[in-house]
Amino acid sequence: MTYYGGKELAEAFRKVRKNTIQIAEDIPEDKYGFKPSPESRSIAQTLAHIGTMTTFPMMLHGERIPVEKIDFNEYFQKVNAEEARLQTKAQIVAKLRDSGEAFGALLESLTDEAFLADVINFPGGEPPTRTRFDLLLAAKEHEMHHRAQLMLMQRMIGIVPHLTREAQARMARFQAQAQAQTTR
Repeated sequence: MTYYGGKELAEAFRKVRKNTIQIAEDIPEDKYGFKPSPESRSIAQTLAHIGTMTTFPMMLHGERIPVEKIDFNEYFQKVNAEEARLQTKAQIVAKLRDSGEAFGALLESLTDEAFLADVINFPGGEPPTRTRFDLLLAAKEHEMHHRAQLMLMQRMIGIVPHLTREAQARMARFQAQAQAQTTR
């Protein structure tokens, strides 16, 4: 018995994507070119990467293209071209919304536990096998990895990330409530 299926994957992914979109919206477009180091992706490049990174899982799990039929050179050329095409804040935010909703809908449609348990072989890969569930969950983890980079970049350009602001507001409320109780 599993307690975490397609519906739960979709809910978790949509929450992560909602927070990524909030970061994209909070950063002024004139700061999208910021790079924390010369060899790093810029804010725009990182957001464009996030916007396109669901392409592989959509192919593998949505279109159900067997991994051995995927031409990875062609795939990377396609994804790199799509990332490069996303130049403005409006284009990037639209891509984040569209690809996020498409991937969320795919996840939500996956109700067959046997499908999620399928093992995918990656010849020469590390690890050499992974379940579909693990691969689908990895898309969310990959986004969170890059979102953490974005949150650090926000700090570097003088923006307090929205999740930090929300946590600070919660803490202030708790402290005010505690203070009110001790003064009674």
